[in-house]
Amino acid sequence: MIISGDRQISYPAIRERVARATTGLKALGVSGGKPVAMMLRNDFALFEASAAAAALGSPIVPINWHLKAEEVSYIIADCGADVLVCHADLLPQIRQGLPKRLRLLVVETPPEIAAAYGVSPPDTRVPEGATDWDHWRDGHVPSQEPPQRASAMFYTSGTTGRPKGVRRQPMRPEQAAAVERVGGLTYGVKPNEDQIILMNGPMYHSAPSSYGMLAFRHGCTIVLEPRFDPEDMLQLIQRHKITHMHMVPTMFVRLLRLPDEVKARYDLSSLRFIIHGAASCPIPVKQAMIKWWGPVINEYLGSTETGIPIWHSSEEALAKPGTVGRVVEGGIVKIFRPDGTPCDVGEPGEIFMRQTAISDFDYHGKTGARAEAGREDLISVGDVGYLDAEGYLFLCDRKSDMVISGGVNIYPAEIENTLIGMDGVRDCAVFGIPDDEFGEKLCAYIEPDNEAVLTPAAVQDYLKRRLANFKVPREIEFIDALPREESGKIFKRKLRAPYWEARDKAS
Repeated sequence: MIISGDRQISYPAIRERVARATTGLKALGVSGGKPVAMMLRNDFALFEASAAAAALGSPIVPINWHLKAEEVSYIIADCGADVLVCHADLLPQIRQGLPKRLRLLVVETPPEIAAAYGVSPPDTRVPEGATDWDHWRDGHVPSQEPPQRASAMFYTSGTTGRPKGVRRQPMRPEQAAAVERVGGLTYGVKPNEDQIILMNGPMYHSAPSSYGMLAFRHGCTIVLEPRFDPEDMLQLIQRHKITHMHMVPTMFVRLLRLPDEVKARYDLSSLRFIIHGAASCPIPVKQAMIKWWGPVINEYLGSTETGIPIWHSSEEALAKPGTVGRVVEGGIVKIFRPDGTPCDVGEPGEIFMRQTAISDFDYHGKTGARAEAGREDLISVGDVGYLDAEGYLFLCDRKSDMVISGGVNIYPAEIENTLIGMDGVRDCAVFGIPDDEFGEKLCAYIEPDNEAVLTPAAVQDYLKRRLANFKVPREIEFIDALPREESGKIFKRKLRAPYWEARDKAS
């Protein structure tokens, strides 16, 4: 079953809903790979729409529900969707940008989501004159046709220019089987096992989506947390005896900040397999979580484009502090210098990788963009790192985040991972800003704990005792809350951009 707040639905019931929605989407002309757009928080309708589109061989296009009218209008126009499924409370922020040709199917915002996001009751209702998803879906007979299989088409974050849709080639049956097998290895989610999944991250992101939909296909019990809250998560783990979760490092940091008496209040013995990714995890944070929860925490490295070729366990994390893992079945990773020659063991360079178990992709409507991002049929998303003698991968930073100060390459991630260990630092972001003498200098933005009293001098002294002086930021700023996505990723470019206005370096 799937559980959300006080609501729950059995698999037979939701599969009938999927079959009815499949018939309805086909009647709207969805077939032959025609995309269906979706702007939904984690809800029953998200699984229904995703599975119904896939059954017709058409990709679902999940849209980040933080986006506004112009941004959503671009994605819908670019992907060519004629149908959008949207929660009622999200409609006002995008409606003025929707094309007239679009068929809009509106989902009533359920009470637990409304409570989590402070949505007023009138805004949860389907507007008068709009098509109600539930009524529309139930007005069709269940499809009797054998379901097809299609991958979701995610739009990349667009750190340079407009976002691009990652559209995978149709999967052959043997590829679909390989995806399930590798997914079981990396995510720990397998069929025919008594697994209870807690979904706490937004499924407009590729990793939570692939995790949640894998659990859905396998018939796992899925508990939806409307919005991540550290103590609420602990309560849900205890109440539902959660066994599996997908997480991001920011969640770890916020959990570890809970008072010891709160941590001790909950029984977490049901946990069996936690997987995390999306961002680098500071070594002290990873070690503290393993000490608290036991050796149940696993990590992957991957992206929308590459899939997941890299993975490792708690035991490997303790033996190889700082690693993000080594290749799993179907995974390939290579490190290259700027001139295209392979790096030696231990030599940092740009990481190119791919999970060959999944089908290859194109950037939708962007002929040639796939080739520009690749080398030897592998893909780079701009990460810099190195392989050790045993094949374990270590990240230095993102290529775009690397700071060159006085001709020296500096990787902010190393500084951030050190700074997060300082008492009173809740989170931080380090990046380069203009400097007339050295070209760039380091700047750190710090989000302190509520009661912490920090000074720039104290921060710099802490870092000087642990890092070379040239890695210590010369400017320190304190901020109540770092700008971030719901996934926990910090919008570092929003912090950096004002410093580079009218300068040569892109933000």
